[in-house]
Amino acid sequence: MSRQAKVWTALVTVYVIWGSTYLGIAVAGETIPPLFAASTRFITAGALMALVVRLRGGSLRLSRRALVSCVVIGILLPGANAVLFFAERNVPTGLASLIIASVPLWVVVLRLIGRERLPWQVLAGVGVGFAGVAVLAQPSGGAKTWGIALCVLSAVMWSLGSVFSARLTMPADPFAATAYEMLAGGLVMLPISVFTVHHFSPSAGSIIGWIYLVTFGSIVGYTAYVWLLANAPLGTVSTYAYVNPVVAILLGLLFRGEHVTWRLLIGAAIVVAAVAIVVRQDPPTATHPEEGVR
Repeated sequence: MSRQAKVWTALVTVYVIWGSTYLGIAVAGETIPPLFAASTRFITAGALMALVVRLRGGSLRLSRRALVSCVVIGILLPGANAVLFFAERNVPTGLASLIIASVPLWVVVLRLIGRERLPWQVLAGVGVGFAGVAVLAQPSGGAKTWGIALCVLSAVMWSLGSVFSARLTMPADPFAATAYEMLAGGLVMLPISVFTVHHFSPSAGSIIGWIYLVTFGSIVGYTAYVWLLANAPLGTVSTYAYVNPVVAILLGLLFRGEHVTWRLLIGAAIVVAAVAIVVRQDPPTATHPEEGVR
């Protein structure tokens, strides 16, 4: 296989897997209590990621400061994912993915609060993007107001985790950082989640969805992402930020019977275009461990 073919294979892998995690969350959360599903998912995925680190010849040793940082990020990122488990019980997966796609816009807002100077094109993209979010935030198609609010909360928590992870002391190995983040978040949620489990009887579909999130969503997708960062132009890799919601919408149509309204299409076009502008004008400059927490 040529290098270009490998790049496109990895890119499509990231597109499909990370775009499909919204469907996986919806299916897993059908018969598994959301908080329990999220906590056990991240504990299991974190343990598997730690195994990946060892198999790659890496080290799991870290300083006390890095450990504290991983706990903070772990509470924010797996916490944001747990919020999404609750949200998707009352919000279609396509709509949820579009609101979460606004994370780069929220990151810019947080950086502005931190008094960073950013290109005017980025600021314009943020303004347009939030107009699209406002269009999407109108309850329709079975979505409830509080479910949409939870999606927005999840996006804000994710953006906070993204900003903090770039500024706090983190393990040098992104796989080790991701492992600790997932373990920390999962372990913090687990004691609370146990009290939400009553008459536990998950369906086969929910179990498959949970396994998919653990293996493909967290391990395979992130491995492909890290490989891409080392082997493909950053602008190309960054396209996942606005392709993932398109994949999520299509999967929602195919497997969940979700309806596409004109409002959704207009909001989707605005948000995806705005995120594309922001990501193209101000792409990330390093591997982000938080991308493994999906």
